[in-house]
Amino acid sequence: MPLSCMPRQQQTVTEVRLDNISKCVTITVNTLDVLVNTLKIHGLEAMVNTTQSLLKLVQTIKQDKNECAELMEQTHNILNAIIGVYVKSDTGIELPPSTLNEIANFTQTLHKIHTFIEAQQSGSKVKKFFRQGELNGLLKDCKTGLQEGIKSFQIKSSDIMFTAREMEEQAQIRYQEVLNIIETISSSDSASSISRMYSGSYASSNSISMLPAEPKIFHGRESELADILKHFEQSTPRIAILGAGGMGKTSLAQAVLHHEEIVTKYQGNQLFVACDTAASKVELAGLIGAHLGMKPGKDLTQAVLFRLSEGPPTLLILDNLETTWEPVESRKEVEEFLSLLTDIASLALMITMRGAERPSKVQWTRPFLPPLEPLAQEAARKVFIAIAEDRHPMEEINQVLHLTDNMPLSINLLAHAVDVEGTTAILSRWQREHTSVISEGCDRRSNLESSILLSLESPRIMSTPHSQELLSLLSILPDGLSDVELKQSKFAIQDILDCKRALLRTALAYVDDHKRLKALVPIREYMAKFQPPTDKMIGPLFKHFQELLQVYVTDQGKSSAALYVERLTSNYTNILNIIQNGLYLGHPDLADSISCTSHFIRFNANIGKYATPLVNKVLSLLPHSEDHRAKASFTVRLFSNRTYSIPHPQAMIAQTFEWLETLDDPDLETIFYTRLGNYYSMLDIPTA
Repeated sequence: MPLSCMPRQQQTVTEVRLDNISKCVTITVNTLDVLVNTLKIHGLEAMVNTTQSLLKLVQTIKQDKNECAELMEQTHNILNAIIGVYVKSDTGIELPPSTLNEIANFTQTLHKIHTFIEAQQSGSKVKKFFRQGELNGLLKDCKTGLQEGIKSFQIKSSDIMFTAREMEEQAQIRYQEVLNIIETISSSDSASSISRMYSGSYASSNSISMLPAEPKIFHGRESELADILKHFEQSTPRIAILGAGGMGKTSLAQAVLHHEEIVTKYQGNQLFVACDTAASKVELAGLIGAHLGMKPGKDLTQAVLFRLSEGPPTLLILDNLETTWEPVESRKEVEEFLSLLTDIASLALMITMRGAERPSKVQWTRPFLPPLEPLAQEAARKVFIAIAEDRHPMEEINQVLHLTDNMPLSINLLAHAVDVEGTTAILSRWQREHTSVISEGCDRRSNLESSILLSLESPRIMSTPHSQELLSLLSILPDGLSDVELKQSKFAIQDILDCKRALLRTALAYVDDHKRLKALVPIREYMAKFQPPTDKMIGPLFKHFQELLQVYVTDQGKSSAALYVERLTSNYTNILNIIQNGLYLGHPDLADSISCTSHFIRFNANIGKYATPLVNKVLSLLPHSEDHRAKASFTVRLFSNRTYSIPHPQAMIAQTFEWLETLDDPDLETIFYTRLGNYYSMLDIPTA
């Protein structure tokens, strides 16, 4: 009988069931694939690849088809729920660390399901490695993992779909929802930032070297701008912009950066490096290297110097360099690095620094630019009117400006307050609450503090009292906070985004080019001095960063680790400050802070940075802490860190073994022996 005339074999109910679920899973995994490839969510790649491989295996399965169909149906429900998490998220494609961890756990379950189903193939090589009892155990693990997934993603029994039509309809709906998300993101300016965030290249020149915007309001610095541009008539000037906090040093540097003469001269080869996070010469070189698109390394000093010397004519602006230069212990090496930079004939260098002293060892271009002073009265008036408009009586405008001492930051704060309340109300409040400040003619710092206090007491802030708590928290967060972090940190404040809006409206905070909420340096300093953040505010953010570091360490080496690198990097100094807050005897989170330090050391090593201040702080606490596990875990991690020179290593080794003896933890002890072997091998030091 010809093959074409042979009767087709009738499909069993189970085979039909497998075909139906395969069609639905195909649509769902295609939806996940769109998320991965369009929005660059690389942490889902393993899930997509494993599921696609599963679909191929199901087509040729020979045994336990009922079990396989059940596993695939539950897998589809969880995949569908994961897509729903992204669709319903109010923080875009950035999910909380706990949710990312649940996704990672489900991916591991998927691998087990893949192994089980592969073992059901005819003549499967995988099955040869399993006894029947082991296969039963593997199936049990698969079912347990699926149940945990159903619980983690809160899939109710009413949400579980049983018919093929229900599953296919829901899969199509999810696919359309994802397309809508992509369309929304693609039509906004966040599309490129999302792509950068998940590109896995957090140190690329495209992502980190974005130039700040040109100042929108710029009055009263025309003379200084002209003097600086005149210096650029020389081939490579070296210029220091100095002055008190809040004087507009950064705005002047940004005006130079965007001036048409500078743009024409350097043709895109301008670097604007914010130095707030650099605590040493090595970290400063690392920041510059990141802006140049270089990969992280232990010390990029020589690599940066070589890259700049071999490149085209370049303008390098180091903003807020006082952060790196002021500590006495790092000043000498920072000055030596600046001197080496100025040895590069094609490199123009401009720095902004608080104070009136220039770093030595650099031949600064003469004549020196004097420290910035308060604005002239007419310029101050122009700045004020640009913010608050000229609808107020000029006499009262002049009275308000008198209170600011014509300092740009003070003008900015009071002008925003006047814009809402009017000059009469502001002057009345000032007379009532700050008469002594006016009558005594206090200095600039006192005027600045009074301006900040006046903004803090404005009706917009008083109507959202928790906004002051948020501002106090920002005082120890130089990196600021994204909306994702504001929402996911679970602060005990229900109206956290209302607090953010209040701070923005009163100009007590601002949103930078990366959409992070920040406070200006003088305001941070004021709040840290007069209204420091409470543990009630710090605690939730500490827990958030703790989870993020834990998930990062757990997923180290996996593709999902790329999801956390950008989030940790963008919060680098924040994490440093938050951990330091808990590193003192008697703090309830001391043990967790030591544990976080261990994870942070690992993260630092992977990105080519140091955490020396944290390490030294923990080492000083170890003799006084009673938590032997935290102490032993910390020293075990320390001996695997190649970027830190351990003081008195033999004594620390002996002490660690004493702590380990009290724990009865063979696994941790084994890890320590391994780390010691690597440590001595790296140093080429004999153990005896």
